[in-house]
Amino acid sequence: MNHLDNLIGLIKEKKAHIGVIGLGYVGLPLVMRFCEEGFRVTGFDVDGRKVGSLNKGESYIKHIPSEGIARLVKGRQPLFKATADFSIISKADAVIICVPTPLSDKREPDLAYVEAAGKETARHLKPGAIVSLESTTWPGTTDEVLAPMFAGRGLKPGKDFFLVFSPEREDPGRRDYTTKTTPKIVGGVTPACARAGAALYAPVIERVVTVSSARAAEMSKLLENIYRSVNIALVNELKMLCDRMGMDVWEVIDAARTKPFGFQAFYPGPGLGGHCIPIDPFYLTWKAREFDFSTRFIELAGEINTNMPYYVVQKVVEALNDRGKSIKGSRIMVLGAAYKKDVDDMRESPSLELMRILMDKGARVSYNDPFVPVATGHKRPFTMRSTRLTEAAVKGSDCVLIATDHSSYDYKWIVAKSRLVVDTRNATKGIRSAKIVKA
Repeated sequence: MNHLDNLIGLIKEKKAHIGVIGLGYVGLPLVMRFCEEGFRVTGFDVDGRKVGSLNKGESYIKHIPSEGIARLVKGRQPLFKATADFSIISKADAVIICVPTPLSDKREPDLAYVEAAGKETARHLKPGAIVSLESTTWPGTTDEVLAPMFAGRGLKPGKDFFLVFSPEREDPGRRDYTTKTTPKIVGGVTPACARAGAALYAPVIERVVTVSSARAAEMSKLLENIYRSVNIALVNELKMLCDRMGMDVWEVIDAARTKPFGFQAFYPGPGLGGHCIPIDPFYLTWKAREFDFSTRFIELAGEINTNMPYYVVQKVVEALNDRGKSIKGSRIMVLGAAYKKDVDDMRESPSLELMRILMDKGARVSYNDPFVPVATGHKRPFTMRSTRLTEAAVKGSDCVLIATDHSSYDYKWIVAKSRLVVDTRNATKGIRSAKIVKA
């Protein structure tokens, strides 16, 4: 029996040992999904604290309950074990890489995590196994960066092992779609690789969509997020225009979305957050330069979205000025440190940028977030603890800045107790008060 038939047989019989590198917002849900279908899974992570917590049955991600992890790690033959020992990759029939792909200080792709995971995998991988990269990256990474690592060991993709790209599509906090029900794209380095990739995900994902190559799969992921980035930039620009024209952009969007065809509603905010949308466009614009191509439309969208925190802070400055207050020395309470509502994810959160800019202008900044007890900034390094949302804290603030519209906030109460509310999310919709300034 050849490697492909053997691998597909192991997967169909649920005897394949699955390895997942990176146990964060992408890797951990995937671990649970494979375990739910009866596969044995080993999770790899360099963070010893994560490994220790998971092996105790403790989750460190809000929307993934500890009870679910505990069920997987306990018993005589647990389905899941976390480890920092990458040599155990040698026992895996499938290795799925779910590591971060951030930007460098120069806003260029930083593949350090992918390269490190790839080298460890290539070092220990047994012949006949499959490797799937899920980390968002530029088109060509799987072929040009990962494949050569295995060639050094004499492993040829499609013959000695199988190599695919299958982009993650996690959206923390979402309830209408799950890991199981969100279609999975798979692109292989060879046709045999694509067959192996489709077989790997078929038992755990309801619909697997195979494309012609790893490059096509990589580009599809970038398209998904650039589509969102460009449309959010459009409504952010319209928000600034409507503000100058004395109009409510949210009213305009709600009116437009009554059209049953040809329009999809996107909403403005204080900037882009999360690991994907603020970062992914830069991966494509960087790669495009290799082909002497300027992605002007994408770069313009990035420029608009990047500047949104500065626009919001300027609105705070103007609102305070109208009330005879200077931004310097003013007490600003920021509501929400997470990048979106009802999650504990701070990655690339515009709230952190808002705090930085406000502090740079001399404001005395505090924040509250029921999901984020400690906020850490990077551009201007700071660490801050969440302030309790008490009447005294709200009344004692010169301005309450709504950066993340968590469902748990009582916005009527907040407006009633505040001196000034600057709302970046339309969270105060339907509340009439001269204290409210939309930004």
